[in-house]
Amino acid sequence: MFLALFQSNPSAAIAFLLGLVIGITVHEAAHATSAYWLGDDTAYRDGRVTLNPASHLDVLGSLMLLMAGFGWGRPTPVMPSKLRGGIFGPVAVALAGPVSNLLIVAVCAVLYLIPTFQSGYLALVVLMTAFTNALLFVFNLIPIPPLDGSKILFPFLPRALSGFVDFMNQYGPIILFGLILVSFVTNLPIFNYLLAPVVPILTAFGLPVPRF
Repeated sequence: MFLALFQSNPSAAIAFLLGLVIGITVHEAAHATSAYWLGDDTAYRDGRVTLNPASHLDVLGSLMLLMAGFGWGRPTPVMPSKLRGGIFGPVAVALAGPVSNLLIVAVCAVLYLIPTFQSGYLALVVLMTAFTNALLFVFNLIPIPPLDGSKILFPFLPRALSGFVDFMNQYGPIILFGLILVSFVTNLPIFNYLLAPVVPILTAFGLPVPRF
């Protein structure tokens, strides 16, 4: 997808990549900052309470960004036992990442109200940043480990489902990777359905969906 976009529209591809870097950086910094506020200084001591992309981008994840247009940042280290708030502490830390991406969409919506950001390359950057962060918001809320959605949902599941939770925590990353691989190899619209809320989110903020 990304390489095809780069060949057809390099400007849009660079704006797309910029939006992902911003989104991943802010997302991981939000995890680290919320954990620090709630009493866990693990990420703080690791230098993660910062908006410096170099502190959050993963080497392999960054290569995947360049090659495929999707990737990941370095997981933010969190010690749930150090967090205040009981069960809600880890949930709040997990939720902080997706919420930060949604806030970026809101900021882009405000910028898009300013005439300067309604045309030319600035408009493209704003719209692509909003699109990629809406994408990150929805994607990270999918309840499959290691995505944030599982950390938000699983603590509230009944104990009768503890076997399911253990299974998903063990095999969730393999399942997620398998879904991504099958989607790319077979062109099955798996993520078209999973990521369907992206367009309504942009529309709700008064932003057009980028065409590329």
